[in-house]
Amino acid sequence: MPSRSRWLRIPKLRTSFLRGLRFRLTLSYVLLFGVLLIAVGMLFQKTLRLQMDDESRATLEEEWGAAKGYLHVEGGRPVWIADATDPEEAYIVERLRHVYILADSNGKVLEHSQTYDSIGVDSPQEIARILNLPQPEIHVRRDADGIPYMIKAGSIHGDKGRLYFFALGRSIYNNERTVDNFMRRYFLLLPGMIFITGLLGWALAGRAIRPLNLVAATAQEITGANLSLSIPRRNANDELDNLIDSFNRMTLRLSHSFDQIRQFSTDVSHELRTPLTAIRGQLEVALFTAETPDQFRDAMVNALEDVEKLSSIVRALLLLSQAESGQLVLQKTPLDLGEVVADVVDQFQIPADEKNVKLTATLDPGWLTNADRTQVERMISNLLSNAVKYTPRGGRVHVRVCRDQEDGWIRLEVEDTGVGIPAENLPHIFDRFYRVRNAQTHYTQGLGLGLSFVAWIVSAHDGTIHVESKPGAGTRFEIRLPAVMAAQETHPQPVATTT
Repeated sequence: MPSRSRWLRIPKLRTSFLRGLRFRLTLSYVLLFGVLLIAVGMLFQKTLRLQMDDESRATLEEEWGAAKGYLHVEGGRPVWIADATDPEEAYIVERLRHVYILADSNGKVLEHSQTYDSIGVDSPQEIARILNLPQPEIHVRRDADGIPYMIKAGSIHGDKGRLYFFALGRSIYNNERTVDNFMRRYFLLLPGMIFITGLLGWALAGRAIRPLNLVAATAQEITGANLSLSIPRRNANDELDNLIDSFNRMTLRLSHSFDQIRQFSTDVSHELRTPLTAIRGQLEVALFTAETPDQFRDAMVNALEDVEKLSSIVRALLLLSQAESGQLVLQKTPLDLGEVVADVVDQFQIPADEKNVKLTATLDPGWLTNADRTQVERMISNLLSNAVKYTPRGGRVHVRVCRDQEDGWIRLEVEDTGVGIPAENLPHIFDRFYRVRNAQTHYTQGLGLGLSFVAWIVSAHDGTIHVESKPGAGTRFEIRLPAVMAAQETHPQPVATTT
């Protein structure tokens, strides 16, 4: 049974190896290089054959010219004019007569060599065709043994101006044998070259995917408690460096998200613990010390107030979860943004008066935007709540609704003279659960979800949000929403609402 288990694991390992990126890269490299080597070999074979054929053709042309100088036709008979006492001329004539044929215009063969006879004597029709050509023709023919010969056939003039068919040839067997031997040796060496290419490709592929293996190894070491790991760049500015940068940015975002979640858990625990402790205290007091119905009623009223705090916390968390998951469907209708802002500002006049904060508004009525009234009111309420909450006594909060400088947009501004936001905190104020912590805001309650809702609502309405702040001088939020139309053709004068 153990041996069977080992046998079953081997195919799995083999399959995993064959599916590995390094193996596939190597295989692709080998296949590409193999096809390239074969193509180069075939191209070199064709080039070599053409070059050797050109050399044979050039030699045949020289022999053709020499043969016409030695051969004369007199009285219908061929005469080779050469010095019999000159061995060199005798050798040249003998070589020229090795593969040749001479025939008259009717196709009657006057003289031919034995070698040409093995190639095949031309028919009268073929002889007539060649004689009618303006230039001699060169072609390749083979004898009975398959040996190739390059033949040049044309016409020569005899006595009395008669035309005679003359063909001269030479063997190109050595050319073909040279090319064939080269290709045989080349393809015998090809497997070795491909094998060496495979080894080189395996090494190069291993070096290429080394950063990927490093990314995988680093990813395996990352846990929720250790998100600070990063992979050093190769400084090659290539795709792998881009991958490393993306991975490092991802771990940084994960680390930031985990920090937010930890902070959120701490904040939620604190926010939930406070009302729960109060509820328990009220119930314990009522249980052990209350003696009259009024005392029991007071304890229950206090407990219900703390339960309401718990309910608002849970509702906020559920609402944010539904918004981010797409379960919260917006009911968009044309809204007069100035009218909506005026209603919300009226609701915040009493809390502002209690803090001795002057809340004012400058509104341009008649500018419509296609929006969900409930969510827009929540957006404005969150901004005003933060503005009033973080503005010290004697400060000011001003809201403005007007047409944006760019056509097709409405601008909503909420400006206060509060404690402000440090520059290093500005990029994170719209993150979930993020709270600015300093001496002025340390004791201010909240989960850090308000501005997250604001950012989501603006995005859901295809708007933009921008914030400017200076510590100790105040904060200004600017929201731009798409305008639907103006309710009035002429732009009305701004209406100021003050406390």
